[in-house]
Amino acid sequence: MEKQYKHLTMTERELIAKMKYEGKDAGEIAGTLGRNKSTISRELKRNSSAEYKCYTPCRAQHRSDERRQAASRRPRLKDDKVRRYIHEKLALGWSPELIAGRLSMEHPGLSISYEAIYQYIYHPMTSGREELIACLRRAHRKRKQKGIGRKQRKTKIPNRISIEARPLSVESRRYYGHWEGDSLISRKSLAALNSLTERKTRLLLLTKLTRKGAEETKDAIIDRLYLLPAKMRRTLTLDNGTENAQHEEITTEIGIKCFFAHPYSSWERGTNEHINGLIRWYLPKGTDFSKISDEQVAHIESLINNRPRKCLGFKTPLVVDS
Repeated sequence: MEKQYKHLTMTERELIAKMKYEGKDAGEIAGTLGRNKSTISRELKRNSSAEYKCYTPCRAQHRSDERRQAASRRPRLKDDKVRRYIHEKLALGWSPELIAGRLSMEHPGLSISYEAIYQYIYHPMTSGREELIACLRRAHRKRKQKGIGRKQRKTKIPNRISIEARPLSVESRRYYGHWEGDSLISRKSLAALNSLTERKTRLLLLTKLTRKGAEETKDAIIDRLYLLPAKMRRTLTLDNGTENAQHEEITTEIGIKCFFAHPYSSWERGTNEHINGLIRWYLPKGTDFSKISDEQVAHIESLINNRPRKCLGFKTPLVVDS
């Protein structure tokens, strides 16, 4: 394996100055230090004083430090096409990893690592740095530990079927038609959103509700799923909110079997929870859903469904192969 280059240290520069004063040439100095002769020649040429025609270790170290600092201040991403692509996709809420994975697919011959994108975003000389940082979605937020108090709360959902009875094949994501559902609420109004996510494709169906009620939730789920073929309506995994109390009517209308996650176990609907995080990027907490139009909701649904996913080989939910 090729040895990694290491910058000269202050101790080495002091020895170079001493041997240079004694009349040693670059080859002799290199042999003593265990360095390449070209390294010593370059050091003497770049860091010697042009005015006094001599080499001093302190001045050489200072010049070396200045060059390294200047190099770190050089503007990153000089390719205009790559830079425009990054700005465009960050504005859509794409992560640097998605951008890096998708760039070469849309523009063959161009490539960049997601680490380079992060470095570009956070670099102090990047124009519009604060705006770019604001485009990043904060993942791994700390969440409050949820509890259930002194007693186990009794569910108000009649005839609920536990997730433990759900077919094990659902976990494999081999087949289409297994959905996860949830509600997003607004403290500003009674209006809410219903989100349905298909486990295999990560396809999102997002619907605005006038209120988070059982009747409204049932109607939204039926309206969004009944036009799909039967193989796309196999199971639906829900949480224990009372808005899901009419699950039996949903099964009767469209034939999909409804199962319920354990209380306070959102990870059992992890696909849907992740998508809800993407929705919140567009509609953060505190948004008044009553002021959001159906057209805006449909636009957000389209943006998310046209967002490439690493788990799909950087394809989008709309083009996943069967």
